[in-house]
Amino acid sequence: MADPHASGDYQRGTQEISEQVSTFHLVMMLTKWGSLGTVAVILFTTLILSTGNFFTSFFSAIVLVVLGVFLLREKKKAH
Repeated sequence: MADPHASGDYQRGTQEISEQVSTFHLVMMLTKWGSLGTVAVILFTTLILSTGNFFTSFFSAIVLVVLGVFLLREKKKAH
């Protein structure tokens, strides 16, 4: 039986993780913008079904998207 505490070729912290990092950032970006889009569509459909006024519903959804883009955009990193 193999000794679980035997040292091998693996050394913690030495693997290349750039692919995992870029995949993580892609998933976070898609989650963030996908959530904003989903909320905007839900707001629009809820308002159109409850009020029946297309323009008010559309304007409210557009305001939400503009506000969301402003708040969710990537911040410039301080060097």
